[in-house]
Parts: sequence; structure tokens; C-alpha cells
Amino acid sequence: MFFDSTYILVLIGAGICALAQWNVNRTFSEYSKVRTEAGITGAQAARRFLSSEDLGSMPVNHVAGTLTDHYDPTSKSVSLSDMVYGSTSVAAIGVAAHECGHALQDKEGYMPLAIRSAILPVANIGSKAAWYLILIGLLLTSVAEKVGSIALQAGVVCFMAVVAFQLVTLPVEFNASRRGLELLSREGMLTSEEESQAGKVLFAAALTYVAGAVSSALQLLRLILIANRGRSRR
Repeated sequence: MFFDSTYILVLIGAGICALAQWNVNRTFSEYSKVRTEAGITGAQAARRFLSSEDLGSMPVNHVAGTLTDHYDPTSKSVSLSDMVYGSTSVAAIGVAAHECGHALQDKEGYMPLAIRSAILPVANIGSKAAWYLILIGLLLTSVAEKVGSIALQAGVVCFMAVVAFQLVTLPVEFNASRRGLELLSREGMLTSEEESQAGKVLFAAALTYVAGAVSSALQLLRLILIANRGRSRR
């Protein structure tokens, strides 16, 4: 189980994720050095975006880290990282617009966002439980075939929740970027060239979610192969 041919699926997934992460880091780094003509910070841009959408009372928080920016639908707040909150770069404004795009999704009741929020707790449990159930299933198939088979199937089902979460995240993230770019265009904060550069940053970030979904799907395929192998040994 621990050293078998299915590891190629893990390696492929890891390679795709590493490439996507390298690309977003490179793109963000490049455009974080490009200062906007408007000279406003990511935090100022976010507050302007939110005010324009009647969300002026929504908090815009400063959080530590790099690319730790996020929108929290529970607390109804936008959080911007060190390299975005006080930065006047094209990358910072683009990321701020994207997170405000999530706030607009929540305001308008965007269904994929609600589905993702509902799936998240199940996906967190599933990601942790899946491998334990698969291991238990493989160990039990030789002594308690029915119980072992149930455990194997349960492990696969648990990880399906992870894949479902990753898949529903794709429209959420791409839609937030589209909304963010529309905010940028409507508010006229950036020049046309700067808008294009911000779009490149957001597209690179979106590709990391695509990579995550592909990697999770490959992991699910591996679990299915392992579970089928375990059942065939009964």
C-alpha cells in the first residue's frame, strides 16, 4: 500500500500544484513591484469597492502572511495580507478587488459560495477520515470481509466530499475574479494597462484552484484503485 504504482498519481498531482504555485508566486512578485498611478493601497481600494456596493460598514482587516487574503462569510469581513493591505501595487489592488468580489457574492446569495460553505466542514472531516478508513478496510478484509469492504467504501465516499469542495470552489473563485475586475473597471482606479496586469495576477491565482481540483481528483482515483485492490484480495 505504501510503495505502489498508484503513487504516480500523487506525484502528478503534486507536480501540477507546484507548477501552479510557482506561477502565482512569480506573477504576484512581478506585479507587486508595479506601483499604480492612483497610489492607493489595497485596504483603501477594498473600502472604496465595498462602499460602492453599500457594504461600507464591512471590516477590512490586516492579517499576517503572504497571499493569506480571504473573505470570511461567517464574520462578513475582508482580510488582506501584509503584501496587499498597505501596498499600492497593481497586484495588491487586484487581490483586494477579488476578495471584495467574494463579499458581493455573499451579498447577492451566490449559490456556489453557499454550497462551498456548507460542504467545507464535511470536506475537512473527509480529508482526515478517508485514509484511516482505507487503512482499516485493507487490514480487515482478510479477517472480516464485509466490515473491511464497508470501511473501504466509506473511505472513498469521505474523500469524494473533498473533491466536491474543490470542484465547487472553481466557479466561486473565477466568478469573484470577474466581479473584482468589473469593480476595478467601474471605479476607474487603474489604467487599462494596470487592469490587464491585475487580471494576470488573478488568473494565475485561479489556476492554483484548478491545480488543487485536479490533484484531489487524482487522489480520489488512487483511493478507488486501492479500495478495489483490497476487495479483489478477499
